[in-house]
Amino acid sequence: MLSLTELQRDAMTELLNIGMGRAAAVLSEMVGEEVIFSVPSVEVLSRRDAAVLVREDGCERIVAVLQEFSGFFWGDTMLVFPEDKSLDLVHSLIQDTFPLDIMTEMEQEALMEIGNIVLNACIGSIANILQSEVSSSLPSFLRGPCEAIFCDKHGVQVDNDIIMFLRMDFALHTRDMHGCVVFLVDGDAMRLLREHIDQLFSCI
Repeated sequence: MLSLTELQRDAMTELLNIGMGRAAAVLSEMVGEEVIFSVPSVEVLSRRDAAVLVREDGCERIVAVLQEFSGFFWGDTMLVFPEDKSLDLVHSLIQDTFPLDIMTEMEQEALMEIGNIVLNACIGSIANILQSEVSSSLPSFLRGPCEAIFCDKHGVQVDNDIIMFLRMDFALHTRDMHGCVVFLVDGDAMRLLREHIDQLFSCI
């Protein structure tokens, strides 16, 4: 049975907090306003239950930028927005200088660039803290129902897989826009990450 000790959970929460602190600074500079982040959460649950948690926050349909990461542990990380708010972020990025019809055409490319920069900032910061190398894939753009995106892995339904779900919500209050960054780490990778964290603490 996969589980986390209180110390392991606290350590992973702090890793995400530090990683997203760097990502927040990058995103804030890109959109020209302060980005507010929530306290990180770390849960062990199924992909379907993770999707339900995100959907309950008003994200029935989402757009997501997905990157797979690999190294001493591996998994997926996603930058997630409600579908109806995704154009607002693109508008923030390009400072309202394009008409809406052109904006729509640019939406996917712009969101992928935002996701690539933000997610790499977060992953890179965590890897540096853990003194390990982690590489990321090119970003991919997803749009659809929350459960479909969380529970589909390369075209295969994996909704009952037990994962470690790390999440941090963010908001741009002047735009009334919110989203979240999530990490989905499967069982084998989670075991290695727990061991690595335990080893780091044993050296302190």
